[in-house]
Amino acid sequence: MPEREQRMEDLMLVDSPEFERIMECVFGVQAHETRAYFLLHELPGSTVTELADELERDRSNVNRSLSTLREKGLIERERRLLEGGGYVYQYFAVPVPDAQELMHGAVDEWAETVHDRIEEFGP
Repeated sequence: MPEREQRMEDLMLVDSPEFERIMECVFGVQAHETRAYFLLHELPGSTVTELADELERDRSNVNRSLSTLREKGLIERERRLLEGGGYVYQYFAVPVPDAQELMHGAVDEWAETVHDRIEEFGP
């Protein structure tokens, strides 16, 4: 069974899943990644270093989490020029309604696959 289908199946076994757990299953992300997403709602414009401090995680791990969240469309990154030269990236979580819309789309896609499989079954 493909990983995505397994995650959705696991989610269906929970009577009242938490929003965070639904995000993890739908997007295939880890709990530490959902924590980073929600922390960015509290601290928009944070840098990797700031997030690493808040999450008490290594910068390289936080950087990987942010890359995953960007790939899923859950966060955005902006480059800010520093006064002394150079730049730093700041991260922003997409609004929850946008994340919900992405989640609905992913679940609808999965449901369509399931419906197709049901239709394929038969004599």
